Formats: sequence, C-alpha cells, structure tokens
Amino acid sequence: MTGLSYRHLGSDIALLGETIGQCLDRIADTYPNVEAVVSIPQNQRFTYQQFREVVYRAAKSFMRLGIERGDRVAIWSVNNYEWVVAQYATAMIGAVLVNVNPAYRTHEVEYVLKESRSKVLLLIESFKSSNYLDMFYKVCPEALDAEPGRIDSWRFSHLKSVIFIGREQHPGMFTRRAFAELGDVFPTEKLAERRAELDIDDVINIQYTSGTTGFPKGVMLTHNNLVNNAYWVGRVMQLTEKDRVCVPVPFYHCFGMVISNLGAMTHGAAIVIPCPSFEPGAVLKAVQEEKCTVLHGVPTMFIAELDHPEFDSFDLSTLRTGVMAGAPCPIEVMRKVIDRMNQKDILIGYGQTEASPLTTLTRPDDSLERRVGTVGRVLPHQEIKIVDPVTGKTAPHGTAGEICFRGYMVMRGYDNMPKETAEAIDEAGWLHSGDLGTMDENGYVRITGRIKEMVIRGGENLFPREIEEFLHTLDVIADAHVVGVPDEKYGEELLACVKLHAEPGAPTPSDDEFRTLCKGQIAHFKIPRYWLIVDEFPMTVTGKVQKFKIREMAIRKFDLDKQGETIHTD
Repeated sequence: MTGLSYRHLGSDIALLGETIGQCLDRIADTYPNVEAVVSIPQNQRFTYQQFREVVYRAAKSFMRLGIERGDRVAIWSVNNYEWVVAQYATAMIGAVLVNVNPAYRTHEVEYVLKESRSKVLLLIESFKSSNYLDMFYKVCPEALDAEPGRIDSWRFSHLKSVIFIGREQHPGMFTRRAFAELGDVFPTEKLAERRAELDIDDVINIQYTSGTTGFPKGVMLTHNNLVNNAYWVGRVMQLTEKDRVCVPVPFYHCFGMVISNLGAMTHGAAIVIPCPSFEPGAVLKAVQEEKCTVLHGVPTMFIAELDHPEFDSFDLSTLRTGVMAGAPCPIEVMRKVIDRMNQKDILIGYGQTEASPLTTLTRPDDSLERRVGTVGRVLPHQEIKIVDPVTGKTAPHGTAGEICFRGYMVMRGYDNMPKETAEAIDEAGWLHSGDLGTMDENGYVRITGRIKEMVIRGGENLFPREIEEFLHTLDVIADAHVVGVPDEKYGEELLACVKLHAEPGAPTPSDDEFRTLCKGQIAHFKIPRYWLIVDEFPMTVTGKVQKFKIREMAIRKFDLDKQGETIHTD
C-alpha cells in the first residue's frame, strides 16, 4: 500500500503460544533463583521458584472455593505482592481476574461486582481516605452475618467468598492465611487436570475502561493477548533476567499488569514494588536501593520525580530504559528523563486497554528526534492503519486520521456488551481507537489528539496536543493541558490549565503575560484565551489527566455555562 498510512510488521520469531501459567513455569524452571517479586513496603522478596510455589498454593485455594474455568475473581486493592499472586493464580486455573480501580467508591464497585458477576472478591482494609471494608459492607451488608464462603446477597447473586488481604478477621471473610491454607489440602493432581483444559484463547482478564462519559465497559482479554503483548514489549526493551523493573504504575491497569508484571516475567526479570500507590520519593529511593535498570511511568509521574526537591541526591545511575505511556508524552519531559534520569534507552509507547495494551513503540536505536517526537512503529505481528474518520478510507502518509489496529492483541470484546463491541471492532477486525494521528513514510506514528478532544474555534480545527507541546517549552510552565470551552462568538475557545515550576517568591504570570510568551511562537488562533493555574490536575489512579474535569472547573470559574452549547467530552 505504497503512499498510504498502513503498516504490518512480521517477524522470524513466532508468537509464544503459551498460557500465562505455562510461561511462568518455563521461566521459573530457567531462572529458579532469580528474584521475581520484591515488595519494599511489605519487606517481601520471592525468587521465581518461591513465587511459583506461592502461586500454585493460591491456585489450589481458589479451586477449593469452587472457582471453575471462566468464573470471575475481582480484586480491589492498591499495589502489593498479593495482587501479583492473584494475577497468576487465577490465570493458572482459567479464572477471569476482574481488576477493580482502587479509586472506586460504593456506587462504582457495586456496578463492577454486578456487571462482572464475580464469585470472589479480594480486598484490602483501607488506603489513605478509602476504607474498602466499610464500602463493601455498605453495598453487601449480608456479609456481616455470613460464614466465610457462604455469602448470600440479593445484590450480588454470584458473589460467595471475600478474601481479606491481611491478618485480621472480619465478618464473612477469609483472612489471607485462612485462604492460603485452603490450598494445602487440595490435591495437586486436580490443579494439573484443570491446567490441561485451558486454551491460550481463553478470556482470563477483565479491565474496566475509565468511564468518563458513562459507566465503564469491561474489556475482555485472553492469555494470548496479554502474554504476547508483554513479551514483545520486553523484547524491544531488550529485557533479560539481569533487569530489575521498578513499577510505580497501578497493577489494576494494563500498564502495570501487562507491560510491567508480565513484561518482566516473560524475560525472567524482577519487578520491584516501590509503594502501594505512586509517591515520587519512594520511587526514586527504590531505584537507588534496588539498583533498578528499568522505570516505567506515565508523563505526570516522571514530571513529579524530576520536580522532587531531593531529586539530585538520588543515585539513578543503574537506570537504562523504561516505557513512558498512558498519556501524551511532552517532548521536553522526554528529553529531561533521558538527560537527568539516565534512561538513555527509554521508549515511548502507545495503545489502549482494548489492545492489550501497546500497539506502537519507539526502538532503542531510533534517533532522538523520533524517540521524542513520535510514538514509534507498530510492534511485531500487528497491523496498524490511519483512516479518514468520515469515509473510512486509509489516509495518505502525513494526513491526520483515526488510528486503527488489527492482530493478536485485539480484545475479545466488551463483557456482555455486543453493541459496544461492534462499534469498536469493525467487520474486518480493525479496532478503532478514537485517537487522531499521522504516519510517515517509514511507519512512525505521531498522535495529534482524540477525535472528541479536537477543538473547533470559528471553523478552525485545533489539536490540544500540538499546543501542549509548545507550552512545555516555556520555562515558567512545569505541565500543561489544553481543552476547549464554550464561547458565544467562536463556538469554542481554548483554555490552558497549567502547573507552574515551584520557585519560592516568583510572581504568578497574568493571562496577558502568558499570552505574550506565546506571541510570535505559535499562530494567534492557537494561543489560549483562558488560563487556569492549578497545584494539581484532576487525574485517574493511572495518572491520566481528566480533561473533562478541567472543562468543568473552567466553566464554573469563568462562568461559561451560557456561552455556547457545544463541549467535546472524553
């Protein structure tokens, strides 16, 4: 397809063709004494052989609770080693792990437990302002009077067992130890029989999308989806059993569960858990003390690490690579990570949960321009194309359009949502991302924004990503996000929500001063009319900025609710 934005990357190396359990066995047999999991907050370390033994025990415990192939097991927790054990143990027996966002509250967790039809729930007691026990008992009061394993709830007809990730006994729940001991009296040969029944195309994971404009959709993913995506990302990163991967991104998200956990395991590397949820100081300390070679994160995490007041006191000399993904990566931030954090081979990745998740990735030998200015090329065994959003025809090189994917990594579909699945995956098997981008003649992709984020100002199509990239070059601005807000004259106007560099005593620029900094640098119609200064952006647990909330904040602050009727939502 010469001249058109289409690429397929083949490979002399085949897809793995393994279940997650088979892959773990192979790696544990090959590297039994290499560290697999290190949890700094819990002071726990496991070699691959030790970790496999813990996983086998948990797998048998789930079977003892009556979990069959295809049954759903939900986990509602921040990062800990038990999360990783549950990830592998459920896959080992063909159960479907349901990832529950730790930021969810009662209304949302009720929705997920109902929609997922989960038979088991694992949860922690509390973290920061979230008390998971209280919220669970509020939506499932029947558990207060139930014996462990015998919950009978009118709201959750499938839910029978709850496992508390801790030592304390709570009504209707198994403790962590009581659950583990269930596996000690379950026949090992029964586990082997179950494993023999499994297929690489079995669904073994459901991840719920953000749900910024409605209830989340459950993305169904298979062994084949996840193992291969993790393996190929790790292969591009040149991971080996000598690598140590620092994982500050949440496990409930594809980045943490697949690119980090499975990505390390498929190459015999160790994962290091620096903190239950992201704390820049804890991450920097973990890299130094555990001599991590790999650090993953979304851009906001790297920005927070670089801005840490004691950044220069940490020894990051062991770092060499990592993946920055999950949100648009500002070029200036990428440059600082390479120069100041020693991540000379850091890669930019792009994809989405529905694609398991990565579809494009830069390469270590790419030029700096390509590594900081694009999201790379398609991964092996995948197809990518860019199409005209209106006609659906493949766009010429350099022409913006919707990014679409096809291959082993495309989800099975949305759980119990055939209509939404058909809207996302067309008849030819292409997954439509909803993202806008361009592809050059060498297959490198640039993201220009979301279809729904595009701002139309007086008939001019404006892409926030382009303006954000410029704002990151201004010395006064640490981070910036641009959205469209209603305007009576133009339909929409631009608003820049910015976080400033923390310099004691420095004056705060006025709107006019911000605009002066932009004049002559970008076209006048791309200069934001409104400026909103914040200390923190509204974000999801995964570190993605919630632009719809920025719009809401701006509309209230500037009294724009009557200015116009059209606001693009995420």
